[in-house]
Amino acid sequence: MRFLFLLLAAGLMTHHALSQELFRGVVSHVSDGDTLWVRSDAGGRPHKLRIDGIDAPELCQNAGEASRLALMQHALHQRVVVKIRQHDSYGRGLARIERDGVDLGAQMVREGQAWSHRWHRSAGPYASEEALARKSRRGLFASQQPEHPRDFRKRHGSCYPGR
Repeated sequence: MRFLFLLLAAGLMTHHALSQELFRGVVSHVSDGDTLWVRSDAGGRPHKLRIDGIDAPELCQNAGEASRLALMQHALHQRVVVKIRQHDSYGRGLARIERDGVDLGAQMVREGQAWSHRWHRSAGPYASEEALARKSRRGLFASQQPEHPRDFRKRHGSCYPGR
């Protein structure tokens, strides 16, 4: 019985590892502080990606344009490594994206340009980077009460319905 369980667990881990898409490419467009387009070195149409683990302000929200500009400075026209974990309800790949070995999600949160994405009771993958940005009052955390994008969308809807 134990062997069967281990075999099943190994199979699930292998399936999970194989379901992740890994590629290299160049960032061709930045939509906002957590969404960008990457043209794969293999060719084809650019991939629309959301940086996994972060939530940046909406463009029409306070600090939204600053967040977009920060991501543009870090990534636009730069070579990146993309690891897609899954796709969201908008069809975007949820991906960890690295430029020169630097995790762009961690960098955006550390600079106060995005929140660590919370899920249920988890503070998210970049909780320590967010705590540091809050303590240092960087970026959007310079504001007394920065409004989380999830709360902004509940009150105002998306800046761009159907995004």
